[in-house]
Amino acid sequence: MSISDFTGKRIVVLGAGISGRAAAAVLKRHGATVVLNDNKDRDISAEPWISLQNQGIDLVFGHQDNKILDGAHIVVPSPGISSEIPVMQEAARRGISVWSEVEVACRVTNADIIGITGTNGKTTTTTLVGEIMKETGRQTVVGGNIGLGLSEEAADLPRTAVVVAELSSFQLEFTSSLKAKAAVILNITPDHLDRHHTMEAYCAAKKRIFLNQEDTDYAVLNFDDPLVRPMGRELTGTVLYISVHEEVPAGAFAKDGNLYIRLHGEELCLCAEKDLHLFGKHNIQNCLAAALLTYAVGAPVEMIRKVLKEFRGVEHRLEWVRDVKGVAYYNDSKGTNTDASERALEAFTGGHLILIAGGHDKMTSLDGFMKLVKEKVDTLILLGEAAERFETEARKAGVEDIRRVGFSMEEAVKLAHEIAAPPQTVLLSPACSSYDMYNHFEERGDDFKHIVASL
Repeated sequence: MSISDFTGKRIVVLGAGISGRAAAAVLKRHGATVVLNDNKDRDISAEPWISLQNQGIDLVFGHQDNKILDGAHIVVPSPGISSEIPVMQEAARRGISVWSEVEVACRVTNADIIGITGTNGKTTTTTLVGEIMKETGRQTVVGGNIGLGLSEEAADLPRTAVVVAELSSFQLEFTSSLKAKAAVILNITPDHLDRHHTMEAYCAAKKRIFLNQEDTDYAVLNFDDPLVRPMGRELTGTVLYISVHEEVPAGAFAKDGNLYIRLHGEELCLCAEKDLHLFGKHNIQNCLAAALLTYAVGAPVEMIRKVLKEFRGVEHRLEWVRDVKGVAYYNDSKGTNTDASERALEAFTGGHLILIAGGHDKMTSLDGFMKLVKEKVDTLILLGEAAERFETEARKAGVEDIRRVGFSMEEAVKLAHEIAAPPQTVLLSPACSSYDMYNHFEERGDDFKHIVASL
């Protein structure tokens, strides 16, 4: 696809967060008349708003009404904006094109795209892929759901470059031009059903990562996931699989404590599981996905092996914080749903955990999670909005030692510290989002680490 010129197009960008600001700036540079709109009031005499105005972007803050759509050719909603809000419904009624910020990125780059999605594991896999591609010497940018506006990172890159994109279901929803050279769905478990309403709609949004692929492109699926594995029958790219449980005909798998790639008639041993700094089956899966994606697009196996052995993980994801009197403390604040926290619990094969959980409740089933808590956790410490429901479900599952601490991370950590003794481990893995107490999971994890550091 050639890079688009938007001269003569009036484009309304809804939401002035990272992705909205990125899209507005890129679209303006490519000729569009751009309006950046946000419901929140902002002080436009401060940065970054001054710079955006200096670029010629119109800022409309503090309200959002249908008049803003007058004359618009395209609407670009930020990922957090639902298609069900009034201004989006009005855009649909008027027949105005709706693009995600990822769609903007696809229109302004010639680079190859490696796409990563899934309910959990996206950021670790994306970071690994980015590190491997940088090791090859190829011009590489990383963006998307990982915290950098993808359109701004990808803009005007040549065909020789590569864009490594972490893509959420929200970002994939309004995308039509995406054509990833290689892409993966790591897993799908119930999440964001308040937005998608059904698992079918959630799966459909995820599957859009494989849009427009040809047989020279690679679609990587998790063989072990019952929702992901069957998708291979419907895809137009070359389908490969990853598995931590069994060999796959083409793809990457773990066997007898080693990681392998099987592709193009060759089978290569990447490394032993014990060579990795990451632990837990979910992280083996992430490593297999990163290795396969990069090998498929030409990264040499020795460079993949080097990065896998050196990589020490991503902040807030099963992150070791420190040992206090022989007890290790781990920060898994990114455990924002039950599936992610189940994977964290499974990573500690010896059990004897003191688990801090709770936060803003996503109201998904707790059956599987509490079964694991019963098996692995000595003491369950609950905080935040979810504490009452979590306690009820924990008692139903037979969990005996349950403590409640209200809305105080400090109280939770200090209680864990009072209780803990070797060989126990203290783990923060909330199985909830953070919005009842914090702005985001990073802030929650930072607070936990700060308190642990003060013990």
